[in-house]
Amino acid sequence: MATTGLHDIPLLPGSPRRLSPRAVARGGHAQRYLKVPGPQAPGPQDNHSSGHTSDAESSCSSSVINNYLDANEPVSSEARVSRMHFHDNRRKVDYVLAYHYRKRGAHPGQGSPGHSLAIISNGETGKEPHAGDIELGPLDALEEERKEQREEFEHNLMAAGLELEKDLESKSQGSVFVRIHAPWQVLAREAEFLKIKVPTKKMYEIKAGGSIAKTFNAILQKLSSPLQPRVPEHSNNHMKNLSYPFSREKMYLYNIQEKDTFFDNATRSRIVHEILKRTTCSRANNTMGINSLIANNIYEAAYPLHDGEYDSPGDDMNDRKLLYQEWARYGVFYKFQPIDLIRKYFGEKIGLYFAWLGLYTSFLIPSSVIGVIVFLYGCATIEEDIPSKEMCDQQNAFTMCPLCDKSCDYWNLSSACGTARASHLFDNPATVVFSIFMALWATMFLENWKRLQMRLGYFWDLTGIEEEEEHSRPEYETKVREKMLKESDKSVVQKLDANTVGSEDEDDEDKLTWKDRFPGYLMNFASILFMIALTFSIVFGVIVYRITTAAALSLNKATRSNVRVTVTATAVIINLVVILILDEIYGAVAKWLTKIEVPKTEQTFEERLILKAFLLKFVNAYSPIFYVAFFKGRFVGRPGSYVYVFDGYRMEECAPGGCLMELCIQLSIIMLGKQLIQNNIFEIGVPKLKKLFRKLKDETEPGETDSAHSKHPEQWDLDYSLEPYTGLTPEYMEMIIQFGFVTLFVASFPLAPVFALLNNVIEVRLDAKKFVTELRRPDAVRTKDIGIWFDILSGIGKFSVIINAFVIAVTSDFIPRLVYQYSYSHNGTLHGFVNHTLSFFNVSQLKEGTQPENSQFDQEVQFCRFKDYREPPWAPNAYEFSRQYWSVLSARLAFVIIFQNLVMFLSVLVDWMIPDIPTDISDQIKKEKSLLVEFFLKEEHGKLKVADDPAQWSPGGVNQSRGSRAASSAPLGRSQLSSRASSGSQHTNV
Repeated sequence: MATTGLHDIPLLPGSPRRLSPRAVARGGHAQRYLKVPGPQAPGPQDNHSSGHTSDAESSCSSSVINNYLDANEPVSSEARVSRMHFHDNRRKVDYVLAYHYRKRGAHPGQGSPGHSLAIISNGETGKEPHAGDIELGPLDALEEERKEQREEFEHNLMAAGLELEKDLESKSQGSVFVRIHAPWQVLAREAEFLKIKVPTKKMYEIKAGGSIAKTFNAILQKLSSPLQPRVPEHSNNHMKNLSYPFSREKMYLYNIQEKDTFFDNATRSRIVHEILKRTTCSRANNTMGINSLIANNIYEAAYPLHDGEYDSPGDDMNDRKLLYQEWARYGVFYKFQPIDLIRKYFGEKIGLYFAWLGLYTSFLIPSSVIGVIVFLYGCATIEEDIPSKEMCDQQNAFTMCPLCDKSCDYWNLSSACGTARASHLFDNPATVVFSIFMALWATMFLENWKRLQMRLGYFWDLTGIEEEEEHSRPEYETKVREKMLKESDKSVVQKLDANTVGSEDEDDEDKLTWKDRFPGYLMNFASILFMIALTFSIVFGVIVYRITTAAALSLNKATRSNVRVTVTATAVIINLVVILILDEIYGAVAKWLTKIEVPKTEQTFEERLILKAFLLKFVNAYSPIFYVAFFKGRFVGRPGSYVYVFDGYRMEECAPGGCLMELCIQLSIIMLGKQLIQNNIFEIGVPKLKKLFRKLKDETEPGETDSAHSKHPEQWDLDYSLEPYTGLTPEYMEMIIQFGFVTLFVASFPLAPVFALLNNVIEVRLDAKKFVTELRRPDAVRTKDIGIWFDILSGIGKFSVIINAFVIAVTSDFIPRLVYQYSYSHNGTLHGFVNHTLSFFNVSQLKEGTQPENSQFDQEVQFCRFKDYREPPWAPNAYEFSRQYWSVLSARLAFVIIFQNLVMFLSVLVDWMIPDIPTDISDQIKKEKSLLVEFFLKEEHGKLKVADDPAQWSPGGVNQSRGSRAASSAPLGRSQLSSRASSGSQHTNV
């Protein structure tokens, strides 16, 4: 068989099967003859061709493939050099489409129907010798329709220049993987269309600044060498290639040593994904892109392949295995992250997330150190705290008013000694300084992130990239189609007239207006208000629980002494459980509400989803903390005139030492509980349970097992069993909520940065392991920044200044102590402060039925004390707010204003002092532009010099190479693509 044409070869039982061009056009599988091309260059599996053809004919015939491989005759493992290539071991699998098929009339439990049943796209009965007329049931008709849509979509992919390969549907039902390979012509065309920057031949040295900076960097690198991951990207940071957007007309600029490896795997899969997103399918209502087909269950999944197995034995190394060894293990928690390798493997978007997470974690180290120092300062000065000494001194014998009606007795203030001493650990002058430090810390963190973002953008060639064209979401297309159908009652003449008006009217007709979205907006507004009200009502329900439980426990003498501890601990645990449950509910509700809005693009969908989810989860996580910080104990009333929630149940009061200690307990339990349960146990346990469930499901389904594949599974089989990648929103969200815990209420809990640091050290490796081992490989997405998350972080940083100002002024005793010390103290100390903050009440004025029953103080107590600034009962205006109350209130408001403006000024000053773009990076960007111009001129001059030299012109010389270069870089026209698609099945046997 040494001819160069196409041959009709009888299709033998068990032989590899392909679609002929006619079969591809009409979607049939049962062909009695197989179209194969003439011979090509011999390969590992090329046993049917021995002749030679011209290069042009060979490239034309081998440009498109649509193989159907018989599962009954699998290729031996010895013949398969790589499990990431086609079965010819030459073409790399750049992308995989997976779908589940079910043959006509096949039901679970039945065997294979054999090869007698023909399935063709027009729904007619196949004219095979043993095929009878079969009526299509509802499921069969749906499967037929999906099959036709898949065949058309795959045909359009081949028309775009892609090469396909998939297995024969030999069972009654099962999963099929369509492997996609992008040849060089397609990669070059799309890289030019997407303006992908690629390295040129020119390299230049990156200067590290002055001699002092060089010395400092050298010392720093030497000290940190044990912490550096052992990956190639970290070996040479002093040289950089000039980069330029790929152009087929300027191929001489690039250092193309081998076309198969010029574009890395992430770039190749990104190019294929762009083609998949814009390829249309007319049978599926003219839907555009693979996302629409997946949404309509035509395909189950679409994903690029991982670079092999991460735990494979042997010394063979790939990027995935390298990431696992140097990044995705808990044993390397002390090492820096290989950010360049992460970006190379997963793309810029995921690379920026891990770079941001690493910077955030490193910034937590100094804040943790300062927080521990503040806590130790509180421990060291606890014996010198005069107010807590006065509270613990039993000689003072402050007789306090009952905490509840009837069952509660009078009590001595000295019994709250432990609470007062513990409050000093967090309520001391050092916490004010720490609050100012943390506000400046948040500003410095954001400024350093902007600088790191610019530095990474320079090294990753992201400077000057344009926003990529966003394709419409499938739900948006469906909504627009429904709108067009509703308006289809117009006459044809009216429609023709409308089409001739102009493109603007056509665009208005083909998109959703605010009137179309108004019901969705209304539903969003009402639902969000309802969810916020639900959160507040749950917080109020917990308040009622605390009040009623405290009253019930006070009736029993055995539990009366531990009422406050029991109620606080159980209420915080209830709050934590409710927060964890509502977090999951609110995440689903936010997604549903965003779908109702019908955003046009994926980016708009993601931004709106982030805003809704953040709003709901922020209110959910912080509402109980806000209650304790600013509302608890503010609306209690006074003895003789208490505020009651229900009949007989008073509003709860703060502890004698204030609400700051309870705020600290609430904040610590909620923060640690969320991090331990939600961020770690859920992230580790839920994916493993899902994987186990899917594995059990695959084992129980009939017709799915294959002994050959189970022994030597292909990479696409292994990746299909992994969890699909769903985006970075959950990862960012948990870190943003944690950032709020660290900054918003840091005045009440200085140890928050320490627990955040401990969590993040685990979180980095947990996320790394999840991305490397448990998730399918995400599509590489090119982006310059972290998007809307930076605005949220900046908003939290500014909001934290206000919150901490009010926590110090309102919740703590810092301002009352200052006012007393400098306005009312006789000797300028805090002696007498506790007595100054307690007011008198005449117990004879207690309401009937609220007096303590069987009190041991009945004959002794004439006046009881309560914490408030009010006039004594013997004053003319008894129990009115005293002058001290207004003095403290004005001091609190003044402190809030001064603190907020001072910190805001310092933050702006820090922002101004730290430039967004590092000086060395801005210099390197300018240098790169000038070097690029020089390099262009030099290459053009050399090209013209060669062209003007007649000695270089020969039949096999430069002219021929330039001609071939021009031919290889010529744009592919629509006619050329059509001619290539018409010979889509022309390829040698596998």
